[in-house]
Parts: sequence; C-alpha cells; structure tokens
Amino acid sequence: MTAVPTENPRAVIVVSSHVARGSVGNRAAVFALETLGFPVWAVPTVILPWHPGHGRATRIVPDAEQFAALMKDLERAPWLGEVTGVLSGYLGDARQAEAVASLVGAVRAKNPRATYVCDPVMGDQGGLYVPQELAEALRDLLVPIADIATPNRFELEWMAGSALPDLRSIMAAALDAGPPTMLVTSTPGMMAGGIGNLLITRSEALLAEHRAIDKPPNGLGDLTAAVLLARLLDGQPIAKALQSTTASVFEILARTAKRGGDELQIETDAASLSHPMAMVQLRHLMHPGRDRRA
Repeated sequence: MTAVPTENPRAVIVVSSHVARGSVGNRAAVFALETLGFPVWAVPTVILPWHPGHGRATRIVPDAEQFAALMKDLERAPWLGEVTGVLSGYLGDARQAEAVASLVGAVRAKNPRATYVCDPVMGDQGGLYVPQELAEALRDLLVPIADIATPNRFELEWMAGSALPDLRSIMAAALDAGPPTMLVTSTPGMMAGGIGNLLITRSEALLAEHRAIDKPPNGLGDLTAAVLLARLLDGQPIAKALQSTTASVFEILARTAKRGGDELQIETDAASLSHPMAMVQLRHLMHPGRDRRA
C-alpha cells in the first residue's frame, strides 16, 4: 500500500467507548469532529447497547491482545501521516492504556506537531465507576503524556488524592497533574447558580461559565474534549477555543433539556457545533503560578 502525501494532516484518531443508542463516547466525539471537518479513525474500547447509566446491559470488551494488535496496525498504517490529533476517552480494560500510549508515540514520531487529548474517564461525584486498576493506568500512563487532559472535578480530585473545594485548589492540582494544558469540567462558577469549565496552562487561567442545568444527560465530557480539540486544531487561540467550546456544548445541552431528552441530541443541533449562539461568561483568573514565583 502506498500512502498519498498529506500536506495538511487533519485526521483524528478517537479511542473510546461505542454505544448502539445514545451520544456518548465515540458516538459524540466522532460526530462532532466530522461535523467540524476532521476525518476520524474511530477505535472502540468497549461496545455497549446504551450508556450504563440507563441500566445494566451486555458489555463487550475486545481481547487485550487483539486490541493491542489492532493499535499496532494503526501505528504501521501507511496513512499515519494524515493524523494530526489523538483523543482517548473511556477505556474498557486497564491494559488498553499501554496500547494507547504506544499509538500516541507513533503519531508524534510521524507528526511532531500532533496533539494528544486525554479525557481520563473514570468517575463522577458518586465515585469511581471503573476498576481502580484502570483509573491508575489513566493517571499514571496517559495523563502524564497528554498535551491536554480534560478531567471533571471529581476525576482531578481522585488523581490529586484530596478534595478540591474551590477554584484556587483546582488550579493548583491541575498544575501539579503534569499536562501543559488542563481543562477541568464541572467546576464551581463565580456567578450564582453557575457551573464552569476551568482551563489552565503554565501561564494562563481561564474560566468559562454558564448556568447549571439539573440532571444533565451523559456525554458532555466526550463532546467537550472533541470540540476543544477541533477548535485548537483549527488554530483558535486558547481563550476563544474555550469560550466557543463551552458555548457549543451548553447550547446543545440546554436545547436537549428543553425537549426532555435523555441523550444529547447533537444530530438535531449540529449547527451549534459550528456557530453557537449561547452566552458564556469568560473570566481571566489570577494564575496561582504568580504566587509560586513571588
């Protein structure tokens, strides 16, 4: 097989769960990325009929050796030069983390400018919903090599080993976690009744917040990670990328909630991915690194 040279690689490899019904995992990320103009190589880590939050159901996890072999095939693919980003989300087995890390290394060797986003899907306010071995693999193998990690507040607390009651403690933990950029979802807002996405780099701290919506459907983290990656790959400055990503996801969430949907209706509101109209407050916060340098 001979690959056609790619001057401007735009493909993204997405490694996450696949559900037959719903808009979580690969179903959310692939749709968003392709809608925004990025070809996707989709790798399922587990196959489910629906999100586990809807009830117990059959769970099909690829054999670990076969999964690793498939990932090695991708590493050797003649089209690997097409790839400009990797996004990993929910894993079905702790052993999959090593295969993901290897693939990220192969993509970077082919395209040093490629971006790896790790969404360390492991739990929420109710605690871990994956085995601890898998959570540790995400924390120890994948988060440290990510260009961007996108944990929710609980996941960052679990990785930090302590409660993070306010924005200041969340920022400090995010800086200590390793990746040069971290987007922490479901953080406290600064306005009454608000909830935010906190993005922190080595020099900048940004909070995009909007009003909270009770009992949101699943898939918000998957969608947020995918849209943020697309914005950054398109060259948006980090502040604009955060604000427009948050606006897109909030707009889809709000419209889904208004209809009473139990899954994000991203196919109905695809225009919100490209041209969100929702109002999102963007704040520049005092960076905790300034205190450290003082």
